[in-house]
Amino acid sequence: MNPVSYRLDGKIARIVMDDGKVNVMSLEMLEALHAAFDRAAEGGAVTVLSSAREKIFSAGFDLKVFAAGDAARSQAMVKAGAELALKILSFPLPVVGVCRGHAYPMGAFLLLASDARIAAEGDYRIGLNEVTIGIPVPSFALELARQRLQPAYLSRTATMGEMFRPREAASAGFFDRIVPAAELDNTATAVAQSLTQIHLPSHATTKRRLRAGAIAAIRNAIDSELTLDAYRKSAMAGSAVKLPGAVNA
Repeated sequence: MNPVSYRLDGKIARIVMDDGKVNVMSLEMLEALHAAFDRAAEGGAVTVLSSAREKIFSAGFDLKVFAAGDAARSQAMVKAGAELALKILSFPLPVVGVCRGHAYPMGAFLLLASDARIAAEGDYRIGLNEVTIGIPVPSFALELARQRLQPAYLSRTATMGEMFRPREAASAGFFDRIVPAAELDNTATAVAQSLTQIHLPSHATTKRRLRAGAIAAIRNAIDSELTLDAYRKSAMAGSAVKLPGAVNA
């Protein structure tokens, strides 16, 4: 089963994640997302990224891969995720991220990279919880979060693993708008439709200028830190990853 569906609806591309569980960012999921965004770019479409599943956006990277100590698989997965976040951050067309539930780190990174972030009201959390499960926050993720989050909230979530419920997440900078769950899809469509009316070449140029520093810093972090040699050394040192309980999805 393909964990990602793609549909072109006029000038809007709809990319929907659904792996049947909690949308873990496995290498398969990440490769499917890369392919979907490539199709959207080729089609010149404003893109809406969402989850088909209630109460979940994504549970983040596949922690079982980290815990297994497989350096090659871990490196390939994290690099694919970092490259996807960078692709979205520098995407030449507007991207609308739609969150209806839990967004653990890699899921949070995709929302942070999106241009407009719309979330449903609900009992769920978003944040960077790596330090609570034995993983240092990757530099690419810190650079991504630095250009969207309020400094105090960035410190709280990155260094202490704090996760936030929707309203506080909006204050932190994870979301731009919180709406009732029943209105989420219609609101996202309305926002996407409004973005089809802007001058898209100007959008692309302005985005590139505005985010040039962050894009360069993330590119450097990926190339210098997410190497197979680095992951092999980490594996030799022994995995510190602690598998949390299942996300309540």
